[in-house]
Amino acid sequence: MALSSNLCCAEDGEDLVYWGVDDAAGEVSVYQNVPTFFPVTGESLRSLLAAEDGYMPQSEYMSRYLTCSVDLTARQDAINWILKVSEFYRFRPVTVYLSVNYLDRFLSVSVLPGQNGTVQCAGSWPMQLLAVACLSVAAKMEETKVPLLIDLQILHPDFVFEPRTVCRMELLLMSALRWRMRAVTPFDFISSFAAAIVLADGSASIPSSAFSRSADLILSTHRVIDFLGFRPSVIAAAAVLCAASEAVHSSATYDSSIFEDLVNKEMVSDCRQLMEEYLIDTCQTARRDTAALPAVEPLSPVGVLDAAACASCDTQRSPGAGKPNSDAGGSELPPTKRRRLADSLCTVIINTRS
Repeated sequence: MALSSNLCCAEDGEDLVYWGVDDAAGEVSVYQNVPTFFPVTGESLRSLLAAEDGYMPQSEYMSRYLTCSVDLTARQDAINWILKVSEFYRFRPVTVYLSVNYLDRFLSVSVLPGQNGTVQCAGSWPMQLLAVACLSVAAKMEETKVPLLIDLQILHPDFVFEPRTVCRMELLLMSALRWRMRAVTPFDFISSFAAAIVLADGSASIPSSAFSRSADLILSTHRVIDFLGFRPSVIAAAAVLCAASEAVHSSATYDSSIFEDLVNKEMVSDCRQLMEEYLIDTCQTARRDTAALPAVEPLSPVGVLDAAACASCDTQRSPGAGKPNSDAGGSELPPTKRRRLADSLCTVIINTRS
């Protein structure tokens, strides 16, 4: 007992990290878990900057949307579902970002099969299965409490999958990404860039609420396809600038002696302009006055079994959901054939990559 007591650390955790950011009204952002650590500096920061390109989608990924080889609506539907479920479970912002990062990186190196061998379209089961797998893996990477796979598929998804099917998709996802799941994100740079901010009003540092606002802006970039062309560091720099300017109601710039040798100034300016054009006044902070979603109650063992027996049957449609592609001239596949398609998804995708 004496030895154990000597190993206890007397430091206060609040001296090292701050987990909540209150706004002027005393309320907390929708995404509460936004830690602000000591800035990463020197070689550590340069290592992150050097590594970030390796965690971005392939360079031709955006052009595939322009040529309609990937359906933009299908991607947007998947992202919207990820955002809603993450908000429901109060996942950390980095979990949300990683989920979409996994999805885009996977789609940039693999092609999901359409139900008729055509382009993957909105409302079809492969994209929904990928979204569930991406969110599940990201939650396992970042969260201390991860919902069961059957509990993760909430808020009226078009399809509900059996846990074994999601697990197989998780393995396929991680294999396609070469098991590089600890991605560099904009949240790795926020504290460092905030330390280099110069405010027009002469303030020594930006308000703490700017960190929460930066997180809102970063997550909102997923809704605009144009942001796919920017590195995580550029998105972080632009988000901190926008958030700082809003917080102090005056212009904000970076200390050129610290900043300009790290990130391309023109790219940051372009990214900031896009944020001001598309994201300002449309981010999650606009929802702070709304009532918080109720806490999630875990399903009982009986409830889990009932859900697995009645609702998941691999790719069975959820109650109240419409039939996919009913307006596209194709008929919905029978349950047995959909089940075989789900089981053969790994083989189909691997063949399309070769």
